[in-house]
Amino acid sequence: MVADAETFGDPTTAEFWAAARRHALVIQRCGGCGSHQFYPRPFCLSCGSGVLTWVRAVGTATVYSMTEIHMAPSPEFEIPYVVAIVELDEGPKMMTNLINGRCRIGDRVRLAWRAREGKPPLPVFEPVAGGA
Repeated sequence: MVADAETFGDPTTAEFWAAARRHALVIQRCGGCGSHQFYPRPFCLSCGSGVLTWVRAVGTATVYSMTEIHMAPSPEFEIPYVVAIVELDEGPKMMTNLINGRCRIGDRVRLAWRAREGKPPLPVFEPVAGGA
């Protein structure tokens, strides 16, 4: 996941974290070629343009890959937990956690938020009713 801009002073991710505080998932859209990308960068991965805008993601995705973790790296993680790569409906893939139920690769998921003490919430995903 990208670092918190307030903690690390990264202007490339500042808009992402500001939007997260409002419970909005934003991704970059290229003004040159129209492609979307995540994680934030100062240039377009598709065409190299530096003309990027922030757009709100729809908040739905498809599970691309996932694994269940059974060893906590720190006390804030309750095991087991699921780490996944989801493909956002806009196209980019992002690493996240899956919560509130079982998922399989190919299942549809929707955006939810995990609160963090003193920090912006993290975007996580949960199953969409009805499955794939």
